[in-house]
Amino acid sequence: MEYSIQELANLSGVSTRTLRYYDEIDLLKPARTNEAGYRFYGQNEVDLLQQILFYRALAMKLATIQEIIHAPDFQPKEALEMHRIALLQQQEQLEKLLQTVEKTIQSLEEEYPMTNEEKFKGFKDKLMNDNEKQYGEEIREKYGDDTVEASNAKLKNMTEEQFTAMQQLEQQLFERLKEAMAIGDTKNDVAMEVAELHKRWLCFSWSQYSKEAHAGLAQMYVADERFTAYYDERVTAGATQFLHDVIMVYAQK
Repeated sequence: MEYSIQELANLSGVSTRTLRYYDEIDLLKPARTNEAGYRFYGQNEVDLLQQILFYRALAMKLATIQEIIHAPDFQPKEALEMHRIALLQQQEQLEKLLQTVEKTIQSLEEEYPMTNEEKFKGFKDKLMNDNEKQYGEEIREKYGDDTVEASNAKLKNMTEEQFTAMQQLEQQLFERLKEAMAIGDTKNDVAMEVAELHKRWLCFSWSQYSKEAHAGLAQMYVADERFTAYYDERVTAGATQFLHDVIMVYAQK
């Protein structure tokens, strides 16, 4: 069976614009293109698009997906098994959040006592799992498994007050970073306050702090687009690079 680009878009829920882009970057080529330039897709392309969407659902970069699915040793069945494991992990995270919501509702409706630890357990578990999924490989390679596990343990044992304070501190960091960028000086007092706030925010989850590790993390921020997007999307474009520059100055003092 053959599908036009519009038919494949309707079937998959992916826009025709996205399918054209996938063609342009050689991620998903049509089976054939007729003389008028219309794209047509066969069963192989349909199956490949399903794999792409599975990886996209796991927040994987297109360049990484391309390397995986076009590798000579790519095995669709093994890939599906990995998708299954990842989705089950996501399901477990959602179930924990759902349990937290249900317990909270029950505590409000029936005056059932709910500990503060129970209120925040689902959120902390999700935060750890999200961090592991997005950045785990790079962080473990750079700092080692023991460091990562120690950080997760510290985060997991956070009290409600600590968890709230960490979130508030991050918002303060965003605000001061934006202010420092408006000034444009990476060495003044406002910039150094930004670096200090970032250090304090890290120490909520880091088992121990060093300026060398702080500078190393700043390097990762600008080297990986996932890290870069975190601050650029929450503050403004260029925020990650500015934060990196500030931390490097801070680490040298």
